[in-house]
Amino acid sequence: MRIGYARVSTHGQNDDSQVDELTAYGCDKIFVDHGISGRHASRPELDKALAYLREGDQFVITRMSRAMRSLKHMITLAEELRERGIDLVVLKQAIDTTTPQGRLVFHLLAAIDEFQRELIVEGTLEGLEAARARGRNGGRPSKLNERAQATVRRMYDALGDDGKRLHTVEEIAAAVGVHRTTVYAYLRKPVAS
Repeated sequence: MRIGYARVSTHGQNDDSQVDELTAYGCDKIFVDHGISGRHASRPELDKALAYLREGDQFVITRMSRAMRSLKHMITLAEELRERGIDLVVLKQAIDTTTPQGRLVFHLLAAIDEFQRELIVEGTLEGLEAARARGRNGGRPSKLNERAQATVRRMYDALGDDGKRLHTVEEIAAAVGVHRTTVYAYLRKPVAS
């Protein structure tokens, strides 16, 4: 099946031209979002269209900007469709992943995105290396200083005459001024010998 999707930004805007193009292309069903800007995260009709699609279907839009918020979103959506066995057709940009040319355009865009991600990772690794050279380690600093860690360990290990723990994790967390998940995270770490 050919499933179409159209989006108009304002309530006064008319969706006729998009719907006409999608109908002319032979879409069996068309979903339309009204009054939703390009940056708006929630697009209920787009979500319905994507849920409606099945393997072997074509997802048809008039322009990439009708369904995608950014290049990254477009590549993510196209990859999701590919994994589900659904072809993407963008009428105005002549992208059709059922053709070799359409797949080429998609792969070029995907390659650009992958290159961009690799540059970000490379920059992050260089930054971490430079920080380590200056004696700083990456990551979030511990919420428990050495004194608090000792208090947590002492309270947690304290047992009564019956062999049961004297303090609950909630009590320990309150004593050192952190959330109980912080206490649990600290207690999961191996004890230094």
